[in-house]
This record gives sequence, C-alpha cells and structure tokens, in this order.
Amino acid sequence: MQKRIVALEAIMPLREELQTYLAQNRQTCNVNEGDFLLTPGQTSSKIYFIETGLVRGYYLNNGKELTTGFMKEGDFVISPVSFFRNRPSFEYLQLLEDSRLYALCRDLLFEAYERFAEFNKIGRIVTEEYYVRSELRTHYMRGQTAAEKYSTFLAEYAAIINRVPIQHIASFLGITPETLSRIRAKR
Repeated sequence: MQKRIVALEAIMPLREELQTYLAQNRQTCNVNEGDFLLTPGQTSSKIYFIETGLVRGYYLNNGKELTTGFMKEGDFVISPVSFFRNRPSFEYLQLLEDSRLYALCRDLLFEAYERFAEFNKIGRIVTEEYYVRSELRTHYMRGQTAAEKYSTFLAEYAAIINRVPIQHIASFLGITPETLSRIRAKR
C-alpha cells in the first residue's frame, strides 16, 4: 500500500484516517501477464492502482485491435465509461506483464470522496489529468505525421517504450507496425 499512498501524497497530503481507510478497504491483486481486468460486456466496478506492472487498454474495430492507452507503475487503471456510468464496457484492459495492483470498488471510492475532502480533491485532480491526456492524444493523433506521433510517444512514454510490443505501439499511434519499424530504423 505504501506506493499507493506515496503516489496520492504526491498530489496532496493524506490524513492518517484516510490512509487507514484506504489500507483497510483496498484489495491486493496479483495478476498474470495476458490476464484481463475487464472485457467488453462486463461492467467495471473497481478502480485499480498499479504498484508494479503494465496494463494496456484496447477495443476491437472490425476485428482489429485499437490500443487506447498504457498504464504503468504509479498510474490508475479504469474504464471511465463503464465505471462512472455503470455501463457494460466496450474496452479490454489487459496485463502486458505480471502485475501487482490495488483495487477499490466504486462504492468505497465514492464513500471516500464523501468522507475525506482531500481524497475528493485528489480524485478531481486525477480525473483532470486523465482528461488532459485523452485530449492531447486526440490532438496529436489527428494533427501529426507518423514520425511526429512516434516522437510524442517517446517523450510521453519513455519509461515503457522497451516494455511494449511494437504492434501495440503502432496500434496506439494509428499506424501500421511496418511504418513504425521504418520510423524507428531512421532514428
């Protein structure tokens, strides 16, 4: 739990009562590479925090995998539409590595928001960061060349570049693996 507290405290100090609440209500999940946290049709009832490991979000479009994001140590993992709207997911959340996660169910998360003002603020800040990342990705996906997209990816995801298969990076960037291989060969 300590890494989770450190990540949250980087945003805002946590009172001891909140630290105790989180420690008592979180679930520790050791998940294997290739396993899924969520598949289409399931409704997400948990938000995860990654202590160790790597998760990929993706969905299928005409049988083709389209990667929506990568989450690594220190990140939260969530399917926002499913979790916040209590709707079946259209997204897969799959482990790319053996991982250790902490989970908090929806009801306990919302209870923590009600009981602890600082946690409500942390939740808002995390949500804002998620939204900003989403908007930036949309911007560079629409307005950059393939080489520029890869340069942006390198800048934003340097910590995971060697941990993610090339086909997943290409899918995330909206280019073919062959195009990505050519771009990488020129560097």
